[in-house]
Amino acid sequence: MPRLISALVMAAVGILAIWLGGVAFNLVIALCCGGMAWELAQMLAPRRYGTAVQLGVVTCLVVLVAGFLPMGLGLALLVLPVVLGWVLVAEQARNRFALFALWIVLAGYSFIWMRNGLGASWLLWLIVVVIATDVAGYFAGKTFGGPKFWPRISPKKTWSGTSAGWVAAALIGAGFALYMNMGLGLVLASVAVSMASQAGDIAESALKRQTGVKDSSALIPGHGGLLDRFDGMLGAAAMFLFLYTFLG
Repeated sequence: MPRLISALVMAAVGILAIWLGGVAFNLVIALCCGGMAWELAQMLAPRRYGTAVQLGVVTCLVVLVAGFLPMGLGLALLVLPVVLGWVLVAEQARNRFALFALWIVLAGYSFIWMRNGLGASWLLWLIVVVIATDVAGYFAGKTFGGPKFWPRISPKKTWSGTSAGWVAAALIGAGFALYMNMGLGLVLASVAVSMASQAGDIAESALKRQTGVKDSSALIPGHGGLLDRFDGMLGAAAMFLFLYTFLG
């Protein structure tokens, strides 16, 4: 029941934020990014709670402000929490924090930019691709099983589930290509985004194994932490930002 209630609340907040756009959407994304930065610092430096809170607050504020700036200035500002974390976090965890923190802020900025700069249709495409990848991967893996994709890092993932996610993403991409009057490029982009969402899930799983935790936090009853729920979305959003920046 807690898991179901949490899912319904997250869905309601997400739908409302996407519908409203603007400041409301920016604030929701900024809060999520701040929470994930806090979780990241807690996993890598569990004895430095004050540092984790500081990094979470700075990340939230930076993502919120960056969303209102021109792209060049916004991207430059996103470096601030990454550099600050590299200074404050323990030496043995600096590189991992910097890498994951950069991933979080870039993905958050990508979400804000997509919704307010490109429109809700693009954001809905991204979300549906990630959901289809997860759902198809889960049921195909359960149904067909087979060889594991990367047993040392993610023992539950299979090649059948992984490839089913790619197929589902391609079908979603084809549907949106017709709706948005686009061509094969969107289908290929959908598969790339699907792969990136799976990579995000694997990267977060690897981080949890390295730090010896089951969940990134207990912020979401029945679901664990924000990183546990949105790792795939982070990978997908970062990939879209990369594709749009370099390929248009």
